[in-house]
This record gives sequence, structure tokens and C-alpha cells, in this order.
Amino acid sequence: MEYLDFELPIKELEEQYHKACEIGEESNVDVSDTCKQIERKLKETKKEIYKNLTAWQRVQLSRHPSRPYTLDYIKAICGDSFLELHGDRTVKDDKAMIGGLGKIGDQSFMFVGQQKGYNTKTRQYRNFGMANPEGYRKALRLMKSAEKFNIPVVCFVDTPGAYPGLEAEERGQGEAIARNILEMTRLKVPIIVVIIGEGASGGALGIGVGNRVLMLENTWYSVISPESCSSILWRSWEYKEQAAEALKLTAKDMKKQKLIDEIVKEPLGGAHTDREKAFAIVRDRIFENFQELKNLSPEELVESRMEKYSNMGVFKG
Repeated sequence: MEYLDFELPIKELEEQYHKACEIGEESNVDVSDTCKQIERKLKETKKEIYKNLTAWQRVQLSRHPSRPYTLDYIKAICGDSFLELHGDRTVKDDKAMIGGLGKIGDQSFMFVGQQKGYNTKTRQYRNFGMANPEGYRKALRLMKSAEKFNIPVVCFVDTPGAYPGLEAEERGQGEAIARNILEMTRLKVPIIVVIIGEGASGGALGIGVGNRVLMLENTWYSVISPESCSSILWRSWEYKEQAAEALKLTAKDMKKQKLIDEIVKEPLGGAHTDREKAFAIVRDRIFENFQELKNLSPEELVESRMEKYSNMGVFKG
């Protein structure tokens, strides 16, 4: 398992615990008390560290290499019922944006989300989770299909941003994202958005308009990444921690500003420490939110969504 810099005290205690257990197994010495003491201290240290995480530390956790990605959630939630759909019917199939039909229980959903890679080869294949315009057009095509057959939509957001390359701009990156935002506001089926990792810039907004927006505890959602913000304001990446604090990008900050609806608790240490538990929590939160939305008429769904986004950023002097 990989440890982040602020998790080193946990790493040391876990190594001590395993070493003590090995000594007990290899010899006749009773080390059960020592193991219990270390285990107790380990639990206390974990609680202390994860209770007081800074904004930058949460950004680090959202990018943890072992953290589950969109397809991990979909396959765990839907099992064999997931059918991936491909292509935008114009240019090509964008591998950074995935989508398809799946079931939670007996209820069908259209799942859409950005997908990152696990190693160098798959990261290149998935373009590091940065979608091109055809990715957003594929997402919109799938959402429109879902609307046609009255199937609710679930979007998993996890991207460092939309792809900023020359070809993407030539094919209308800005227009594709803007079109998605417009069309999602008036889609006549329930939309549930779950931010499972990074939620950066327009790349996240392109599939981020929903009746309910949920954020996992150790994720971030912002107009710009802390590193990019630091490089613009200070001409250096060294101030990324200050930038993270100033951007107010954590789930707690987003909830306080009423930009999201719910914070989804993760297992202690992050979703990657207990994947099965994380999958179960996300599945339950999606289904419970759908239960609350399913009785609303198409007109009520659109009206509540429009009202929700119209009220954002409104302050009384």
C-alpha cells in the first residue's frame, strides 16, 4: 500500500504491529499485549490524522493511486448488468468518458463518468481522465437516450479538467461543455451527480449538473486546481497548499456554500482503504436519493434543478 507524506506515522505503527505479530508467531513469546497496545495507538493516530486534514491533504487523498475510479464503482454497484455504450456518432469513442446502462436492484440507470488509468499504459489510453469534445457529446447522447426511455442518470465526476489540446479546441471543447450544461438543466429525468475524486473546472461541470450533487468526503470541486491557481497568482507551484485553502474546494466548504447537497462519508483513511464499504455507501446514497426524486414529474424535476442553480452565488448585502 502507498502512503502519503502525512500518513507516515500510520505506516510506522503498522510496520511495528506486523513485526510484533511476526515475532509472536516465530517464537514462544507472548506478544498479544504489545500487539493490542500498538493496535490501539494505531486507531487513535488514524482518527487524529484524518479528523484534522487540511484542504491540500484532501486533494492528495482524492488523487491517491489506489483510489477507486468510475468503472470500479459501476462494476461493484451493477455487477454483470452493466452494458457499456460507445461513441458520439460524430468523431470517435472518447476513452476518457465512459457510460452505459446498469441496474441497482431492479431499477435501471444510465451511468456516465470520467475514467482514469491505473498505470502508464492505461493512463495514456484514458488520456488521464481528460475528455475531448466527443467525450462530452457521447455523455450527452447517452443522457438523451436515458430521457427518451425515462431512465434516471447517474454521473461520476473524477477529472483534472477537460483536455486543453489544440485538436480539442478546434472541435469545440467550450461549446460541447456549454451544450451539456444547458441540456442537463432541462433533462426530464432525475440526475444524480457523485464527485468521487477530482472535480476540476469545466471538465467536471460538463457532466456535473444534477438534481442532487453528492461529494465523497475526501474529494475536491473547484474552478481550478491548487497547482494551477498557485502558478497564476504566485508564478510557482510552491504555494499550492495556500491556494487549496483559499479556493474553499473541500466537500465541507462546498456544502457550507450550498453548492452541493450532501457529503458522503468514506471509510477511515479514504475510499481506497476499504473499497467494498465505499462501494456499498455510494450505492445506498444513489438509491436513496433516487427514491426521493422518482415521484417528481418531469416538469418538477426541471424546475427544481433550474431553481437550485439559479440560487447559487446569490448573496444579500
